Amino acid sequence: MLAAVMMAGSAALGHTQEGTIDKATADAFDARLFAAPPGKKAYACFVRHYDADQLARHPKQKVSAMQLLVTAEIPPDEKTMSYSFRLGVKYRHRPGDFDSSGYCNHAVAEDTGKDIRLDCGVDCEGGGINVALSKDDKSAIIRLDRITIWQRNKPDDEAGDALLAGADDKIFRVDRADTRDCAALVTDRKELAAIRHK
Repeated sequence: MLAAVMMAGSAALGHTQEGTIDKATADAFDARLFAAPPGKKAYACFVRHYDADQLARHPKQKVSAMQLLVTAEIPPDEKTMSYSFRLGVKYRHRPGDFDSSGYCNHAVAEDTGKDIRLDCGVDCEGGGINVALSKDDKSAIIRLDRITIWQRNKPDDEAGDALLAGADDKIFRVDRADTRDCAALVTDRKELAAIRHK
């Protein structure tokens, strides 16, 4: 829990391991990600179902569908913004729905040194993802090496598995969608009601 609080605090201040991101730059990224300044709470939903043509061109791609829900909020009794993510995955050759979640902070892309991304991690060395935006802000670009996922509604150690990057699972483009399209990723009833009324 302490690690999550520290990560959330560093996100609000815009500090990363690679360097410091000023508040104006972080705020500009947030306005693009959430399609407006996030205020006290905001959601961004991105979804993609990979069609037969895409999968034929990427025969080693394990993922057939992906959902990403990013949340920014100022928790009660706090003054700083915290960021979290939920990732939903359907596999190409494996039945069931799988997901993962964790906390995020702003980061500078290591390859260019100037693009802003959210650097999101899963607790207990569960890997994570980087989330960037397309130039037109209509899609999120997800990069991963490894992320721990669980079969939906079975978040125990035995159900845990890892999605590894592999040849065709390193970078995913998911398209901006209505927040209701990410409702399946939410388990809290109040939050689910908030998403459905956005």
